[in-house]
Amino acid sequence: MTARADPAPRRGTGRRRVSTQRPPAWAVGLAVVAALFFAIPLAGLVWRAPWGTVWSDLTSGPAREAIKLSLVTSTGALVLAVVFGVPLAWVQARTRYPGQHLVRALTTLPMVLPPVVGGIALQAALGRRGLVGQHLGDAGIVLPFHLWAPILASTFVSMPFFVLTVEGALRTVDTRLEDAAHTLGAGRWGAFRHVTLPLIRPSLVSGAVLAWARALGEFGATITFAGNLEGRTQTLPLYVYLQLQRSNPGASITLSLVLLAISLVVILALRDRWLGGLASGRRGAGSDGAAGPAPVAVDARPTEATIA
Repeated sequence: MTARADPAPRRGTGRRRVSTQRPPAWAVGLAVVAALFFAIPLAGLVWRAPWGTVWSDLTSGPAREAIKLSLVTSTGALVLAVVFGVPLAWVQARTRYPGQHLVRALTTLPMVLPPVVGGIALQAALGRRGLVGQHLGDAGIVLPFHLWAPILASTFVSMPFFVLTVEGALRTVDTRLEDAAHTLGAGRWGAFRHVTLPLIRPSLVSGAVLAWARALGEFGATITFAGNLEGRTQTLPLYVYLQLQRSNPGASITLSLVLLAISLVVILALRDRWLGGLASGRRGAGSDGAAGPAPVAVDARPTEATIA
């Protein structure tokens, strides 16, 4: 009598194995200390909040202008990140060319670069006497102290989050699906629009929200490159800093709670998806950074009706 082999586990179910091993006491103790290290400052912020003046702090004229400008700036940065970030992620994930590692390093550098340094770099490049800015000035285009300045500064620091998320998703897409679409008569744009985009839509959404939240909280690059002009370049983080300088901690704490709430919602909603996308991107990448043949975990067989 021969033993029957257990059926192979289904791929792409999305379930993770959870270890039932009990961690040692010292690891639990250090983990609790680490968690408290992050939780206590946030609890202190909530404890010091002037709840009696929250509404007046949020509805004052300068605060409304700062909130409005932050929304415009972060949305503008998101649009630029999507328009330029999707092609960049696609090129990085699907092609191989000389200097690719350098390009990847440059596009992810703002994630670890101090934002103030990024603002100085933007000033040196796009300022009135900058490498490119001086030629723009001759054409009548002045970026510093203009609405475009905080938008560009926010794009500089937020686009890497979007590109990295989308690139990781593109590396997990089975290119045979796109080849099948080409066989059925779809061009490159048709295959990308009807096959690739639907497969990476969750990563597009999560990367876009993450980039938007990062742009909303940008401070260092904005104040260095755009200045702190009320109604023109003074975003919400800059307004919080200004209130703190003017010995008005109540308003600064209230508006800090707004940024904290937005950031917390984004992190809770997208953290697992974003980190999972990065891990999938690493698994789908070979040693030279090229995409590997990692199949996607969804059933997305292109048909003639789909790509017609």
